Amino acid sequence: MSGSKCTRLNGALVRQLLDSVDSVLFDCDGVIWRGDQAIPDAPRVINLLKENGKRVFFLTNNSSKTRKMYAEKMTALGFNVTEDEVFGTAYCSAVYLKTVCQLQGKVYLLGSNAMKQELETVGIQQTGVGPDPVFGKQSDWANVPLDPEVKAVLVGFDENFSYMKLNRAMQYLTRPDCLFVGTNRDSRLPLEEGKAVPGTGCLLHSVEFAAQRQAQTVGKPNHFMFDCLSAQFGVDRKRCMMVGDRLDTDIKFGHNCGLKTLLTLTGVSNLEDVESHHSSGCVERQAMVPDYYVDSIADLLPALQG
Repeated sequence: MSGSKCTRLNGALVRQLLDSVDSVLFDCDGVIWRGDQAIPDAPRVINLLKENGKRVFFLTNNSSKTRKMYAEKMTALGFNVTEDEVFGTAYCSAVYLKTVCQLQGKVYLLGSNAMKQELETVGIQQTGVGPDPVFGKQSDWANVPLDPEVKAVLVGFDENFSYMKLNRAMQYLTRPDCLFVGTNRDSRLPLEEGKAVPGTGCLLHSVEFAAQRQAQTVGKPNHFMFDCLSAQFGVDRKRCMMVGDRLDTDIKFGHNCGLKTLLTLTGVSNLEDVESHHSSGCVERQAMVPDYYVDSIADLLPALQG
């Protein structure tokens, strides 16, 4: 890689970088696991980082699980992790509505049961989880029943997304005092073997287009997830590193938060993507160029074992 950015991380440089940070933030899918399988040696890397005195946190845009569910998955895969080290968009969206928006009322939720649970944990009631089939004639749809206590629409990953849900969200959002929040704008949800399905961003854009309003998003690359983490743990951004597999979310998030950034090539983005952004001459695209890259986070292992 040409230029001053995106250096391959190996040899003595690994130890130098690790000595310069106290906290390491990891994306999950494509970084520490793929599907239901841990990236080879990823549990050893995470556990040794902690043994070496580093604080480790996990930040994911996926809203399909609660913090507890993620912690249980990681524990089963061999990671030494506690629930409060996990920051997913299901949890962060609930915190955002409760603390930043100071929501007084219910949420109309296009999302998962995990999001419902995280909202209820902070004392926010919701409506909307589950199927919402089309009813009556088309002329009836604009008069779909609405809950007068709903004061916000929250859009996350919703496997039951439908025309009627889109319509209901639009009707709520015609109210000027109704808040509009999305978990993230990821266009695709990567699967194993290079496959993918539409991501939350596709659902969110549909609601935005129908409502003619733009949502505030809480997931990466927005800085709120770091704000949420830092408020609880007092992380020093100058001594913090973000490790991820996506340039448009993880690496841009690190840049937006003033963190060191490390790209691992076990997930979505590759070096051709990095070079394209690096040589573009566009400031916004260059914000997606990482400081360092590794083939896998297993490349950190020799320095941690030494």
